[in-house]
Amino acid sequence: MFHATTILAYKGKNRSVIGGDGQVTLGNCVMKGNATKIRTLYNGKILSGFAGSTADAFTLFDMFERILENRKGDLMKSVIDFSKEWRKDKYLRRLEAMMIVLDREHIFILSGTGDVVEPEDGQIAAIGSGGNYAVSAARALHKHSELDEESLVCESLLIAGAICIYTNTNIKTLILENKENA
Repeated sequence: MFHATTILAYKGKNRSVIGGDGQVTLGNCVMKGNATKIRTLYNGKILSGFAGSTADAFTLFDMFERILENRKGDLMKSVIDFSKEWRKDKYLRRLEAMMIVLDREHIFILSGTGDVVEPEDGQIAAIGSGGNYAVSAARALHKHSELDEESLVCESLLIAGAICIYTNTNIKTLILENKENA
């Protein structure tokens, strides 16, 4: 497990949202508290976030963006091609990073071993040190509250930040609206 961060993605009825905390740690020291670990890809049509080594994550982002461009933004085909390429390359298989990517139709976790995982519920995914806390909070809030998508992500990350020492409460989010709502 990476002692890295917390990234949470939620594909709701009206919007897809990804959020992440801002803490960067080196060993047991906090190096920075306001980092941005989420970004949009493919002209703002794909949301993504990473946990793990920053340098490794940027390598993965660059590779994934290239594949997205080749696949004209088709997320499903892109994650499959990404996984195939990742598994073939000895250097990539040693990278210490994970990614979440989502659009309005799909949500995927791309693991450090080249695996592609689509969450069973198709709605909520989290990675990083506080990922289990965040996904648990998100599932409970989804089931027992009327929070909008961004609020659900923020509140879940705040809960994770209160529990996980590698996660802080400096939360940033990115949103994709339904085409009808945009």
